[in-house]
Amino acid sequence: MEKENENPTVRILCPKLVIIKNEPGLQWLIGSPFFPPLTIVSTFRCIHTLPPPNSCSPDFDKESEDLRTLVLKGFHIIGALIVRNNGDLEHTAREAVEASRRMARFLSGDDDGGISGNHDLIGAVADSDTGDIRFYISRRENLSSLESVTSVVYENHPEKYVWERACLLKCELPIKLPFYFPKNSPSDAEKIYLHAREAVIAKFKDQQVAFMVETLNKTSAEVCRPVVLRGVELDFHTDFSNVELSAEDYQDSDAKFLPCAHFCLKSIPGPPVFSAENADTIQVSVLLNRSEKSPKSAVPVAEYFPALEGARLLVVGFKLEVLCFAAKDLPLTHAVSKLIIPGLVDQLNTMTNKILPNLLTQPPQLHPYHFIPPGVLHPITVIYELSYGETEMKQVSNTDTRHLTSLLSNNNNNNNNNNNNNNKKKIEVRRSLHMRLGLPSDRPLLRIANALDLSMTKDSARSNSIRMGSLRLKDVHIGIPGSGVSGGFVSLVQGSYEYHHYLQDGFDDSGWGCAYRSLQTIISWFRLQHYTSIDVPSHREIQESLVDIGDKDPSFIGSREWIGAIELSFVLDKLLGVSCKVINMRSGAEFPEKCRELALHFENQGTPIMIGGGVLAYTLLGVDYNEASGDCAFLILDPHYTGNDELKKIVNGGWCGWKKAVDSKGKNFFLQDKFYNLLLPQRPNMV
Repeated sequence: MEKENENPTVRILCPKLVIIKNEPGLQWLIGSPFFPPLTIVSTFRCIHTLPPPNSCSPDFDKESEDLRTLVLKGFHIIGALIVRNNGDLEHTAREAVEASRRMARFLSGDDDGGISGNHDLIGAVADSDTGDIRFYISRRENLSSLESVTSVVYENHPEKYVWERACLLKCELPIKLPFYFPKNSPSDAEKIYLHAREAVIAKFKDQQVAFMVETLNKTSAEVCRPVVLRGVELDFHTDFSNVELSAEDYQDSDAKFLPCAHFCLKSIPGPPVFSAENADTIQVSVLLNRSEKSPKSAVPVAEYFPALEGARLLVVGFKLEVLCFAAKDLPLTHAVSKLIIPGLVDQLNTMTNKILPNLLTQPPQLHPYHFIPPGVLHPITVIYELSYGETEMKQVSNTDTRHLTSLLSNNNNNNNNNNNNNNKKKIEVRRSLHMRLGLPSDRPLLRIANALDLSMTKDSARSNSIRMGSLRLKDVHIGIPGSGVSGGFVSLVQGSYEYHHYLQDGFDDSGWGCAYRSLQTIISWFRLQHYTSIDVPSHREIQESLVDIGDKDPSFIGSREWIGAIELSFVLDKLLGVSCKVINMRSGAEFPEKCRELALHFENQGTPIMIGGGVLAYTLLGVDYNEASGDCAFLILDPHYTGNDELKKIVNGGWCGWKKAVDSKGKNFFLQDKFYNLLLPQRPNMV
């Protein structure tokens, strides 16, 4: 922490602050009490604003409802950033500080200041044209003044900074909430239901409740015995934040003072990988002692309370799943009382609010999921309504139309005058989440299939060469030697794919199936990015597709005829609805001329490219191009490999590697006297 007489330093961990050119707005700056003050871990855009004439002001009710779900316990609001293209910087910074102070109060439920009164707050201003950012600090000792920040540090290894010192806490709790209400007075159902919910919340702090703590990162060498914390041991008022504890200092008998580090791995085979997927994860289970110990023997007793009028029984089910962020030196009692229990309460309240409108008709099926979107260092939590299904476009939330619609369409003049219904339109939940997190709106990053799977051990999570449930090698280009291009810029395939090659699945396609295998690799990419759930098609299924659309005669099915880039485009369109761009080249000598265009494809689309024509088909995974010198190399995945799926053998044999158009011995990789067609699949514009 900086001293009062020292210049304040803002430390930025997120890869970049999500500043969208020409789109003024506000972003919430997220930090953690487990990091030094003024450390920005991530940013969330404000997407709910008040109706005109206050359309630039946040709707704190809606924003806090969203953030209370999205932001894990262990993080909090430490400031705000406003993007504008003009105006007084200090005045704008004061607006940002005041907005963050109000949001902190909404989230904490503390009208007296809460966290906003106990910590310094950041007010940042960004120029929407240039992206330049100025930071100011509102000190907790003097909330009325601002202090300009001259020192801004961008952390070089943010993942290590976060996960070397922190862990995750996970708690799952299924709840069935039964309650009776008078048949003749259904209006009382809501009040009785809310009363039943409050009884559940009160149970979390009951002395009969116990919390069993154990590690999810099990290895044969390190398995810590579970620890049980009882409600009577939890201190909900003591602040442990300044207590320094070590797991080695205490035995199981001192469970009240054990730090979270007690359940974190002390050693990891191989080099450490710092990421949320590989973080130490601690499981917390809620247990209820229903049979109190008594010195006297007793028999079960049943009490009968007759209803004065006809009543109806309603049972509402919940599946709470809370994920929290904690420093490894945080005592377990503090982790449970200040993170897990408040997280359970908030999630229960959020689900209750979503269920209330349809309580007596058809309550929605709600389930929390955790995601680690690209560019975000920590997980977020989203509650989806399962009754909509994964593929339907009904994942919607009521949001402020004027602000959201203008952001989505990049049209700030979207003033539809049809009627007052324009004040509230249904915007897809996933699309609004993409907007809040600054994610691209043309790829499905927050579908249920992308949710974080915390059931895997750390070793299995780190092993990314084999896809779960598949014998296919995945992402075989990772870790291969460099291209040899001096000063080049590397553009690569984005996301994962499977390596399909000759003779897999006991099917002999040697000499004719290379384009089929390239197509299978491309379809596996769309499958692993969750654009589709169809299985990767076999050779016969590919042939059947071409016959179905009339491109081939029925005799083509079961044959060994070659196919090329155009046939692949037909199959991708039929099976996936994916359109493709085709680059035609009269000779392999033209490949270096296309490097800039290919690099642009990998930067914008990121899909594998099929190289057809000539006499062989390949899959292109990237290019390394020096625009000044013209030197270039092509990352080729060769489907002609016929051996076992051994990564070392494939890489050492050059079946996946960088190829220059002309190597050091003057040999041409691409034939000079043959034409080539390059198939560039385009990402579907969907979330």
